[in-house]
Amino acid sequence: MPAKATLKLPRSSSPEIRSVLGVAERLHAMNPEWVVFFREILGIDGVVRRSFRTADGMRAFECSPEYARIKEMLDDLRQRPTAPAAGDREVQRVVTVRMPRSLHESLKNEADDLRVSINTLCIAKLMKLLDAQDRRNLEDMQAASEPAGRPRRAR
Repeated sequence: MPAKATLKLPRSSSPEIRSVLGVAERLHAMNPEWVVFFREILGIDGVVRRSFRTADGMRAFECSPEYARIKEMLDDLRQRPTAPAAGDREVQRVVTVRMPRSLHESLKNEADDLRVSINTLCIAKLMKLLDAQDRRNLEDMQAASEPAGRPRRAR
């Protein structure tokens, strides 16, 4: 029977991880819009993807406490009201979503109750869904990397 490949996790104290977290902390301290932080740190051309180029490297980084801290910084910025200069704003893209009128009315009422736009509400819901999916993927990876026959700890 072939040996099962295991995911090699980087140590939390590795220079790459410390460097990525340092960049994220410095940018977070500048209080950018959350989309700017996301683009520069977690985006396709962001510091994380430049530092961890392989799928295994990315998955390993996503299991680190530093990644969790970066996600906390992103959540913090999403909660802050900001008004940066127009030149710093992220280029916007448009997505059209067709939905039943009843769903639209429900979202409109929820957005009105929260005093936000429907777009803001939908983006928040989408980010929350993606975060939940990330957590499930992380738990699946951690379960798969545990030795066979060893019971999982209860949480």
